[in-house]
Formats: sequence, C-alpha cells, structure tokens
Amino acid sequence: MTDPLFALRPWETPEVTSWRRLPMNAVDRRAGAVKLDGDWRFQLLPTPDAPLAQEWSSSYVPGVWTMQGTDDLPQYTNVRMPFAEFPPASPAAAPTGVYERAVDVPAEWAGRRIVLQVGAAESVLLVQVDGRPVGISKDSHLAAEFDLTDVVRAGERATVRLTVVKWSDASHIEDQDQWWHGGLTRSVLLYATDPLHLADVTVRARRHGDLRVDCRVRDAGGALPQGWYVSGELDGHLLTQDTEFDRVNAEDDRVSDFLGEARLQTTVTDVRTWNAETPELYDLTVRLHRADGTVADASHHRVGFRDVEIVGRDLLVNGERVFIRGVNRHDFHPLTGRTVSYDDMRADLVLLKRFGFNAIRTSHYPNDPALYDLADDLGFYVVDEADIESHDHAHEIADDPRYLNAFVDRVARMVLRDKNHPSIIIWSLGNESDYGANHDAAAGWVRRHDPTRPIQYEGAAKLGWADPELASDIACPMYAPIEDCVAHALSGEQTKPLIQCEYSHAMGNSNGTLADHWAAIESTPGLQGGFIWEFWDHGILQRVNDGRPVGRGGAGLHENGVAAPGHRWAYGGDFGETIHDGAFIADGVVFPDRTPKPVMFEHREIAAPVRLECSRHEGIVIGNHQHFRGLDWLSAEWRLSLADGGTLTAPAELPDLRPGETASVPLPFELPGDGGEAWLTLHVTTARDELWAPRGTVVCLPQVRLRAAARQAPPPVRNRSVKIDGDGLLVHPLLDSAPTLSLWRAPTDNDELGGMAVNWRAWGLDTPVREVVDVRRADGRVTVSVEYAAQSGVVRHTQVFTAVEGGIHIEESAELPDTLTDVARVGSVFETVPGLDLMEWFGQGPWESYPDRAFGAPVGHHCVPVDELFTPYLRPQESGGRHGVRRFTLSAPDATGLTVVLDEPRQVSVTRYRADDLTSVTHHDELVPRAGCVVHLDAAHRGLGTASCGPDTSPSYLIAPGTHRWSWTLRAL
Repeated sequence: MTDPLFALRPWETPEVTSWRRLPMNAVDRRAGAVKLDGDWRFQLLPTPDAPLAQEWSSSYVPGVWTMQGTDDLPQYTNVRMPFAEFPPASPAAAPTGVYERAVDVPAEWAGRRIVLQVGAAESVLLVQVDGRPVGISKDSHLAAEFDLTDVVRAGERATVRLTVVKWSDASHIEDQDQWWHGGLTRSVLLYATDPLHLADVTVRARRHGDLRVDCRVRDAGGALPQGWYVSGELDGHLLTQDTEFDRVNAEDDRVSDFLGEARLQTTVTDVRTWNAETPELYDLTVRLHRADGTVADASHHRVGFRDVEIVGRDLLVNGERVFIRGVNRHDFHPLTGRTVSYDDMRADLVLLKRFGFNAIRTSHYPNDPALYDLADDLGFYVVDEADIESHDHAHEIADDPRYLNAFVDRVARMVLRDKNHPSIIIWSLGNESDYGANHDAAAGWVRRHDPTRPIQYEGAAKLGWADPELASDIACPMYAPIEDCVAHALSGEQTKPLIQCEYSHAMGNSNGTLADHWAAIESTPGLQGGFIWEFWDHGILQRVNDGRPVGRGGAGLHENGVAAPGHRWAYGGDFGETIHDGAFIADGVVFPDRTPKPVMFEHREIAAPVRLECSRHEGIVIGNHQHFRGLDWLSAEWRLSLADGGTLTAPAELPDLRPGETASVPLPFELPGDGGEAWLTLHVTTARDELWAPRGTVVCLPQVRLRAAARQAPPPVRNRSVKIDGDGLLVHPLLDSAPTLSLWRAPTDNDELGGMAVNWRAWGLDTPVREVVDVRRADGRVTVSVEYAAQSGVVRHTQVFTAVEGGIHIEESAELPDTLTDVARVGSVFETVPGLDLMEWFGQGPWESYPDRAFGAPVGHHCVPVDELFTPYLRPQESGGRHGVRRFTLSAPDATGLTVVLDEPRQVSVTRYRADDLTSVTHHDELVPRAGCVVHLDAAHRGLGTASCGPDTSPSYLIAPGTHRWSWTLRAL
C-alpha cells in the first residue's frame, strides 16, 4: 500500500501516538449519532504491507476477528509477550484486519461539522474515507475521533475503511494478562455538530453543594463568532455564568480567538450527596448559544456531589473513611472476547452489587464509557486505570523517551474523557510497568489538570509504601501478606492509605483467608481494603471437535458455569498456541458465564451491612456497618436452626440505626430445653426494589451461635459382628468401596503453582502402598491396623469398628511422621452404591466451603442434589467440600440410603469423582462421573490460601505431623 498513512509505518514508531486525531474531551456525543455497527466487509492480511485480495468476507463490528472464524485465533499470555521482538519492534508478520463499509451521510447534516468516532481498535488504527487518508490512532481502549467535514458530503454515500494492525510498538505497553485479540472492539459512530461547538466540559461538584462547570468552545471555521455564550440547567434550576471569570479571560492576552472559555456556577442547598451506598445524581444540561440566543450545541451530564481527599493516612469520601471492597474487572465475554454490550456491563455490576462489592478497578485500561455511567448510577467507587502495562519489558520502557508521548497521551486522554464521573475517585497510571520518568511525566499532567482526585500506581508504591516523593498517593501493593500490612499500619511510619490494588487471587478453588484479611482490615486503622483479583474466569467457549471459538452464535451453550456437551471453556494453549500461560487466565470470582463461584457468598457475608453479635450482658446486638446509609432499605426475618429440631422462623424488625451504631434486641425465640446446638440467623433482604436488585433479594445472612453442641454419648453397642474382608476392609451393602485413609487431594491451582503438590507427589501421597499389619477381634470390636508406605516414611492408620444400634461406629487414628509437615488432608474416603443422589446435612452450607473460606456458609439444615455439590473450576481440581458438617444423609428417591454422624464438625465432600479422576484430565468435558458417590470425611483439611499468586494460607490452616483422631457412625436409612 502506498497510502501516506502506511508510509508513516506507525506500527513501528512509538513516538507517533496519533495523526490528525481530534483531542479527547468529556462531551458525550452518543445521543443522535449514527451507529455503524453491524457486518462490515472484511479481509485479514498477513502483514500491513500485504495487498488486498479481490474477495471480501464479512466481520461483525464491534467484535474481534479472533472470535469470528479467521485462522488468527486467541492467544493468552500473562507476563511474556507473544513474540520475541524487543521494544519497540514487533513482528513483521502482524495480522492486519481491513474493515470497509458504505456510509450514507444524512442530508440534514449539510453545513455541519461531521466526526467519525471509532470506539476502540487493537492495536493500531488507520482511517481512510473514499481512499483519502484521514488519520491514525493508538491505544486499544480509548475512542479515536476524526473530523470528516472536508472528506464527506451530506446527502451522499462515502466508503469508510478502517485498517487495524494487531502487533505494533504499542503492544509492548498493552501486555495485560488477558487474551490477545485483534479488531474493532467497541462501537463505531458518525455524528455531527454545529461548527460552533462545545470542545470540552469540566464539572466539579463538591459535597457541600458547590458546582462549577468550565466550558471550552471552538468553531470549525477557525475564529469564534462574536456574542456566543453558555447557559446551564441543573434539575430545572438555571446556572449563573461567572462574569468575573469572563472579565479575567477578556483581559488575558494569552486567550486565543480560536478557543473560548466560560464558567457556570451555583450552590445547591440541601444537596443530596453521591456515594456508593446512596448514589444521588442530578441532571445537568450545558448549552452553547449563538449571539441571537439559539442553541448551537448542548451536552448532558449526570452530576454527583462528592469530595475525595486524603487526610493523613485515610482516604475520605465526603469526609468519611470508607472501606474499599473492590474487584479488578477486565472487559471479557466468552462468546465475543473483548467486546461487551451495555447489558453485559450492567449484569456485571448488578451481580457485584448483590454480593457486597462497592469498588472496581478497571484493570488494566479505561472501560467503555457506559460502564462509568452505570457505576455512577448503581454506586461504585472506581479506580480508572490507564492503558499501560509493559510487564515483559517494564524496566526498559519506564524510562525510554521513545515511549514518553505514549504514557502521557494515554493517561491524559483517559482523564479528559472520564473526569466528570463521580464514581471515579482515583486515577491509576497503569499496571506492572516498573517506575520511571514516563510515569512521573504522566502524573504531573494529571495533578495539574485534576487536583481533585488522588493518583495511585503500584509500580511506584512498591518502592516505599510511605515515601512521599513517589508518584502514588496511595500505598497500593499487590498480594502483600496481611501480616505485613498490619505491621506497616502499626509501625508509626505510615503516611498514605493502604489499599491493595490486587489481593486474594481467585484462581480455581481459592480465596482462602479472605475473612481473616478483612478481620485485620476492619480492626486496624490505616488499612482500607483492596481489589480482589479478579472478576472473570476468562474461559472462551470452544467447540471440542474443531478447537475453534464458538463466537457470537453460542448463546445457550452453557449453564451454571458448565459448557454444553461438545464444548468446553478454553484457556491458554487450547487454540494450538505454543507460547501461552495455561489456566492462569481462569482466576475470577465468577465463571465465564457469570455464574458466581462459592467465594462470592464468602464476600457477601464479609461485606454485610448488618452484623450480629451475641454477648452475655447485652444479648443479641445488631450493628449497622455501612458508612452513609441507615437500615430502612432492608427487611429481615429471624431463623433459628436447631441441630435436632429443624428451623424456626419469626419476623424481625430492624432498629433505626445510623452508620456505625448498634442496638440490643430481645431474643426472638425460647430455646428448647434439650441442650442441643442452636444457631440464630438474621435473613436480610431488600425491602423495596433497588436499581440493582428487586425487592426480596438476599443481602446477607449474619449468624450467631446461641448454644454449643452437648457432648455426645457413645452409641449403644449391639452384640453382633462387623464384617471385615481379608484385606482388612469393611464390607457394607451400601458401600462399593470401603473407608480407607486419604492424605491426598486433587491439587488446586494454588497447590500446583505454590509448590505444595510437588512435595506431596515427592512424598508419594498420591500413590501410597497399603499393607495390613493386624486385624483383631475382641469385645465385639474389630481393630484393623494398617501401614501406608510412602517416600516420606510410614503412616500408621488404625480403624476400630463397633456394631452399634442401627449401624457401625468407626474410630480412626492416623500417625503422620515428622517428615510430613504439610499434607492436603487426613481422613477417610469411601464410595457408595449407585442411586444415592440427594445429600441432606446439618452444618455449614449450602455452598462449598473450606477451613479458611467458611465465613459465608451459615450453619443450618441444607439439602442439595449430589450432582450439584461439585464446583466445576475450569481446570478440574479439589472441589465440592463442605466445612463444619455434623451429620449428613445420602438418599435415593425411595428414601433408602445412609446416614453419617460425625464426632464433631468436620470437612466433608460428596461428589462423583475420585481425586485421580480430577488429576488425570485438563478440562471438564473429559470427566466421566461415577454412578456412586465418592465421600471424604476429613479430620483435618488443609486451607486453600492464594499461593498461585500471593500468600499461602495461614499457619493455623496447615496440617501438622503427629496423631490425628476422628470417629463417625454409619447407619442405613
């Protein structure tokens, strides 16, 4: 191609960030624009220099070509680049998509300024209209606008061609732990304005009601006409133009005839302030008038009155120290890749709101403008992050002057676009790009343009959490052990708020110790929360037969986190790529179809706005743990769970409490005199429809124990024998496989990446050799002594079987040698006959829970089909456990089955899979469920932690060597 756009070869030149691209601004032009979404003519070329073919295919816009039937498929890398070239170089073989379509320019646009807006393009965009060069843009996650006034004619048809080059110098600063795609990922628009138009609008609304609106005005013809002025209206009230501002401008020799400035001001009395709990918004309309009073242009904004400031080591919103209960969110959809619709974004935020989140970090780039509108409306604190991550070459690029323009350009354009959103409380300079002069330059621009918000950047903060000279106003580490955070807050050296930008890595069966983290955060001044990594499992729906993405037509091919038969959730390496980072892309709190993982219920209780306590002196105490809101938006019901008596309910009236207040309330039930275990739960729901939840949606389930379990008497012994075979194994008509010792679990992602699974395999825990040492019968009991030989030594296991009323009582012990310092579990495993398809239990539930992730699973009576107990993490691994189980029943439809009563609350799992079934496959479509149940009863079970990227579980959740004892009773129904 000989076009001058291509002669510039912008994909090779980091100093070139754009050419003839219009300045970014905060004037929303979506209303009245012509959407150019739909099918475009399309060719995928092997390089930017390749000639066009005669034949065209089609590609849907917005969308990525990697998900639309081309041979250039998605590729996932975390840190390393998908190619070997050193920055700023990129592969000569850079897939290049050419999009083309005819556009009918409305006749009524005659005499108006006509602008093309391309919402996002990965990674270099070259624009031509009717074969004429129009402009160039980089930055895959911000819109680019180009003036077409001199290129097209109203009432005529024009041909728009958008060429997108996938690999470029810019790819090195978009290395963001996600799938690599190529395409036009957001909508393409064509809009028109009057030649006299608003070039920018800046809104500053303070919590005491002060409103200032600064307007910039330009004319497409050059010099501004005489007599123009601006007016404003806020919820029907007129704003006053600041005449003093006008006078100063008129006397300033530096003010250009080509750029006009005006300021509107007012003070709102009895202002309704914006915060994440009560996101009050006002409607603002700014109008630009010609000298005769007619309106030349207008801009609409939703205004939230709020302040953000740092005082000492506290981040304050409207003067209140708030907890940041955040999550990192990528743009992702399993069928469309990077392209997400308004409905997708709203569904994301609604789900997060229902599970107690109040903050989002836009990792690691600015999101679609609609997301910020939704955050304003629904109530989220947002860390808006610039499209900068140079992870693989971070140190070199941070100080590379060739990338200086790109750093400042990307940060500045984000701020210019998003500055009027009240939800945005912090600007982020990007992610994992080391720290250098390029960051300082970008930070300097932000501080000058917007002094109302703090800046954060982990690359700077990691050099010193308290260093005032660094670009970050917030100490925002990644995956810092909570002990280190607490120590810093107590050191006397803390100078900045500590809010982790990433913590509690959610890869697979994970997020252990999340409640412990928050117990420390809420009790330690100076700690204010963080952002869980991350929202999504980025599994792409893939056809198994041909290995290709399903694409836009795949709706309905997944349910409850599981892909339909013949399909699977693909992760790194599943599209045939040789450079990839596997399942590290599957690290979210929801599955690819937005089904919540069990950790979501954990977080919901940690973030509960209502808390319960039980004390001897005050009885039942209800607390309001919000920052700004009362409890009038909530309804509640008392539920009393009795170990031996089912569940009782009673209406609950929530007291009138301001944030932070508590009140004692009378016990709503009389406890039965049987002495059994009793738990009181407050079932809290929305009292009315909220924007994010209909009336009756569960908000939280705070619970307190009213009475501990009484000590159980041993079951009465019966004078009959227990059948044991020649291998020392129990023979029982309801068991297909007798109970044996289990020290192994199918390694979680944390176990694998944290190195624990390597140790367990080296110790031989996955393949121990069982040898019967002794079988003794005495006093109606059978004692079986067994040794399990492993590489790490011998484990001695003893089982004592006793016939009791209605069943068999089993007492067990396991002696672990000192060499086994950290095993996965110690307990029994057995398998039932087929047909037992329903599990009922008294304990924690109903969702999955583990020793270090059990805060959100209330104790009660629960009932779940066995097939629904298993959690389908993208890479099969240990899952389906329930913590704190006291007893359970497995039954068939005819009410036959078995009951297990445990000596004390234990970790139990009931699934259709052995550990070996899970470890032998890489995807769920390869699993074959067993007809019976695989049952684990654990005396001890190792915590989950987050060691795939971050701290392992706490020492209190590890399993020590020594003797472990447990007992249980097996009865037939």
